[in-house]
Parts: sequence; C-alpha cells; structure tokens
Amino acid sequence: MRSGSQDKEKGLKPDGKSLIESILERVSSAPQSLLMLDYDGTIAPFRKNREEAVPYPGFTLLLQEIVCTGRTRVVVISGRDANELVPLLEIEPRPEVWGLHGLQRLYPDGSVELSPLDQPTIEALASAEDWLLYQNLQHTAEFKTGSIAVHWRGLGECDAELLRGRVLLGWKPIARHTHLHLMEFDGGIEIRAQDTDKGDAVRTIMSEMAPETPAAYFGDDTTDEHAFEAMNGQGLSVLVRPRYRASAAQLWLKPPYEVFDLLAQWLHACQMHAPSDENALEANA
Repeated sequence: MRSGSQDKEKGLKPDGKSLIESILERVSSAPQSLLMLDYDGTIAPFRKNREEAVPYPGFTLLLQEIVCTGRTRVVVISGRDANELVPLLEIEPRPEVWGLHGLQRLYPDGSVELSPLDQPTIEALASAEDWLLYQNLQHTAEFKTGSIAVHWRGLGECDAELLRGRVLLGWKPIARHTHLHLMEFDGGIEIRAQDTDKGDAVRTIMSEMAPETPAAYFGDDTTDEHAFEAMNGQGLSVLVRPRYRASAAQLWLKPPYEVFDLLAQWLHACQMHAPSDENALEANA
C-alpha cells in the first residue's frame, strides 16, 4: 500500500492507512457491505489467451469466503462478456457480474439484462468488422455483443501504435457517422454500441444498497476511472497496478499481494464483530 509522502507526491490522499482502517471498521459493524472488483489486471493477471486468465492464487478461495459470510455483496464489473468470467471465477454461490463495461448484467441466478441492438447499430458494427477483415486484423479482435475490441497488449510500442493507427483509420469515420463510440483502454481500443460505462454500473449498484453501506471498488484500467469517480464520496476507490499512473482513485495497491492483503482484512472484518443473535433480538424487540 502506498501512503504518507509517497501518496502525497503522487496526488493520492496522504493517509492511506486511515482510509483503510475507516472502511474496515465500517465493514465490521455494518450488517451489509459492498465489494466491487474489475477482473483482468485486478484479481487476475493478464494473459495472451484470455481463457487462461484465472484469478491470482488464493483469490478465488478468499472471495468465496467473503461471499459465504453473507455480509458482503460481491460484484465483478468487467469489459468482457459476463458469461466468460463465471467459469474463471469458480465461486459458489456465484456473484453478480456486470460485463461489457456496464452494458450487460448477469445475475447470480443466471438471468441476464442486455439492451437490444437496433438495426443501424448492427450494421455499423458489421462495417467495423468489415474494416478489420479488409486490413487482415480480425485475429487481433475480440467480438462481443454490442462491441468489438482490438488488443495490442504484448506488442512493442511501434507495432502497437501502427496497429492502433490502422484500426482508427477505418473506425473513426464509422463512429463519426453512427451512434457508435470509440473507447481506448490499457492495451487496446473498442468500438461500442452505447456510451454506458463502469461508473453507470457502480451508480446503479450503489442505488440498490442502503445509504450508509460501506463500499469499495478495485480496478486497474483507464476504463475504471469512471467507477472511481462514481465511488469518490460514496466509498473507497482503489487503483490496482504494478506501477502508478494518474488516477481519481484514493489508494494505489500493487497486485497481487497488496490487494490480497486488503481483501483478507475485509474478510476478517466481516467475520469479526458480527451482530450476535442476542443483539439481533434486541434490535427486533
């Protein structure tokens, strides 16, 4: 965890220890808390083969135990299709997962909310796919409901910039003349059907909780900045990255060990000072 003069130097709130102690104290005394996490780069390492990006060692068990306390609502918010993450998480009962940067909501019971695409949007996405085929770049793309993402993570700086330029040469005019939106993220670019973001997902989830519910959001990417902004003033926002970058987040933690440590403290807070049956009876009397 970065704190003290390092936090001040990097523009983060100076007393990281105090922020963590405050949220954990609230978690330990509240009947319910809220824990929201990005997936890739936050609780799982990046992998060239996305199907191999399982959580860091120990994270699945730790999150499983947090879920099983019954005192924390755990939600995963990702740019991926939510259905991809369920078999990777291996948590039962499985948590709620928001995919496609907030466009898709997968409930624990398996039901899904996803706004239908209109014909102009379908045609515009088809044009974006045609451009990739014309450029012979389809192998770089991830095709999702309502969006296409091109990834260049792992390429050298020159190759990544060349790929970015080739994609934008065709995608910029498509976005300019349609309702599609371009969104750059760490290691790629995406053309999307709607301008919904992770901040919208956070605000929706927070609106479903009691006003004083202790809450935190962990994320690594520039696409998580909207979520950090939505959290500030409402809960704890945590930037998860090996190296610091300018961010709206209140804290910076390095994966995986610093993140694991804070989540372990969260679990301990859930397990400690839980309302006893006697107290519950008094509260209901």
